[in-house]
This record gives sequence, structure tokens and C-alpha cells, in this order.
Amino acid sequence: MLLITCPYCQDARSELEFRGAGEAHIVRPTNIAEISDEEFEDFFFLRDNPKGLIFERWRHMHGCGRFFNAVRDTVSDRILLTYKAGQPKPDAAAIQSIIDSKGAGE
Repeated sequence: MLLITCPYCQDARSELEFRGAGEAHIVRPTNIAEISDEEFEDFFFLRDNPKGLIFERWRHMHGCGRFFNAVRDTVSDRILLTYKAGQPKPDAAAIQSIIDSKGAGE
């Protein structure tokens, strides 16, 4: 079971209190009526599914009810970092170097 820390409530809770809401930091086209069919498909349907770090949106359904972002490692399925919605996307290379340094000491 995942333990997820809500950045608003500041409490680590069971994943059962949360719902995943897809990939984070997806930018909506400024004028959606003018984009091509390919751009429309890319915006609405195509998402990354990397092996390693992924940036996701989550909602604390059985707590404060707010959306937030999380960095999850798809290999270990661990939530490495959570941060409030609207905050900038953290540097993936910096997060990966922290993971690598912790792994070397274990």
C-alpha cells in the first residue's frame, strides 16, 4: 500500500484516501477550436507512461478534497515527492540523483 502525504493536510495517509487524476503539467491549448486533429488527439488522449519518474495529479478525496501533484517512480511504485497544484514542475534530474544516492547507500 502506498502512503501519500497531502501537501495541504501535511499528513501521510493510505492511498485509499486518494484518487489518481492522470498526468500532471498538461498545458491546455490556448484556442482549442483552431488546433489540428493530431494536436487534439495528443492533448486529450496521449499521455506519457515512462519507466522511472512520472509527474501525476492526485486528489485527496477523503480528506481536504484538493488536487495536488506527485512524483512517482513507476519501477518501485513509490511516491517520492508531493507538492501543491500550481507549483512549478520539479527538476526530474535532481530527484533522480537523490534516488540514486539513496540507493547506493542501501
